[in-house]
Amino acid sequence: MAIDNGPGKLVCLTGFMGSGKSTAGRLLARQVGWPHVDLDTRIEDAAGLDIPQIFAQHGESEFRRMEHEQLARAIGEAAELRQSRIISLGGGTIAQPQNFALLQENRAVLIWLECPVDVLLARCVQITNRPLFRDEESFRDLYRQRLSFYQLADHTVDSSGEPIQVIEQILALGIFPKVIA
Repeated sequence: MAIDNGPGKLVCLTGFMGSGKSTAGRLLARQVGWPHVDLDTRIEDAAGLDIPQIFAQHGESEFRRMEHEQLARAIGEAAELRQSRIISLGGGTIAQPQNFALLQENRAVLIWLECPVDVLLARCVQITNRPLFRDEESFRDLYRQRLSFYQLADHTVDSSGEPIQVIEQILALGIFPKVIA
């Protein structure tokens, strides 16, 4: 069932791990005055566990079930409140058919934060809380597997630079209402 959600009301940031979805979502929300939902944070809050613990204790399939549930809840809340919002998706969210279908049904605007895989690898190699990051080869394989899903996004911005540059590119897309000072 599609939720009555006008164009541009639901803006979702997608991209591979390390692309800056959470940071960009927070900064963008502050800039445009919309609420921000970080899907991974919502999952952790609902589970009472961090994502590596969810993967270790329950497996990826349970994580994906929780991810879909929290995505549907975030979209439903936005519709119920008739409130625009920005959602920072997880790195694999749109690679799950049921999530992509839910986003399409609700006319979400998808923005891919594209970043060269070598930059993503350099960003992620120091971070220990990424359960699907095991080694460079599996990292690159997972990136290749998800690339075609990211390419389905409505817009693409380069996220290899500083966060403020990413926000400027997103604002330049013209999908947010102009704020009159």
